[in-house]
Amino acid sequence: MTQPVTIHLDERMFGKSERSLAAMGGIHVSAFRYRSGVAALRVVNGEGSAILLPFQGQQVWDAEFHGRRLTMRSMFDEPVPTRDYLSTYGAFFIHCGGTSMGNPGPDDTHPLHGELPNLPYQEAALVFGQDDTGSYVELTGSGRDRRAFSHDFEACPSLRLHEGSTYFEATIEVENRSLKPMPFLYLAHINFRPIDGGILVDTVRDDIKDSFVRAPDLPEDVSPCVRGYHDAIAMNPSSHRMLEAGQPIEPELVLTMKAAADGDGWAHAMQKFPDGSCDFVSYRSQDLPYAVRWITRSGDQDALGLVLPATAPPDGLAAATKNAQLVWIEPGAGFRTNFRFGALDATACRKLQSTIEAVRGDRDRHSQERMPC
Repeated sequence: MTQPVTIHLDERMFGKSERSLAAMGGIHVSAFRYRSGVAALRVVNGEGSAILLPFQGQQVWDAEFHGRRLTMRSMFDEPVPTRDYLSTYGAFFIHCGGTSMGNPGPDDTHPLHGELPNLPYQEAALVFGQDDTGSYVELTGSGRDRRAFSHDFEACPSLRLHEGSTYFEATIEVENRSLKPMPFLYLAHINFRPIDGGILVDTVRDDIKDSFVRAPDLPEDVSPCVRGYHDAIAMNPSSHRMLEAGQPIEPELVLTMKAAADGDGWAHAMQKFPDGSCDFVSYRSQDLPYAVRWITRSGDQDALGLVLPATAPPDGLAAATKNAQLVWIEPGAGFRTNFRFGALDATACRKLQSTIEAVRGDRDRHSQERMPC
């Protein structure tokens, strides 16, 4: 194996016109800047492509593999340079959390999903190298967030994509740079595009004890179709596993689940398509014990948070504090976890499904009960 080569990125590398930045084998990376001013990297790896935001949250803004766009549909055609979560919403993958996470409750004052989503990164770099899987390119960097009388932490994520691969390998490390213990929360917000006829398969058993459905705030004039959908899932959480054409999901559906892990400590979830291929998420459930599922299907958004691995439910800081779900990081210490997400072909999906079935102890007994619409 050759020694990795690191290219340190600078904002001056990103102009209005896209230009080649580096290449190795079948991997090619180019740099450009959106009309909004956000710097972006286009990575082509021989099997698909992805757009990464090196200085804004180190997000995966978009991804396409197997000739199919994996990213949710939203009203944003490009990222916006802001730290406000909902003012630039539509990325395929977003780091969430920090000193808070989730939707602020009535006793919270923190921003939606904390400091990490659009964190400015002071340093960013591309690493080209080889490992046991083959050639890869990796985006990494560091971003520090400080607030007087509150916190001081540094986030150092990495995102690896191999030549010819159709999925990402992600790592996040957060170091407490202050001189007092820091409360920490994390959620990996992975936003797939749902496919009609898709079936959701995972290592969450079909037991109401393992799936908590957040009660939606339904307006009085909501359609019987939408109300019936939410009522059916509240009674039987497994009934949401079939994605049916024409079924609106607005307001969003949010489930907080507990997923079992395989013998290596990994929990898994997949959106299985009629042709046998799938989207998937695999993660370390010991680090991220909560599996959040988020689905919304409307005229403006079409998104499937297949599994958003998290340290706590996405109910805000006050709820996490009350329920003793905070991760406390001592001065100079850190939090670290890793996970994988992306697309798989039919052969790889069959193998993953066999792993899931072995963990569940059944043969994919998902409910295919039809919804009201």
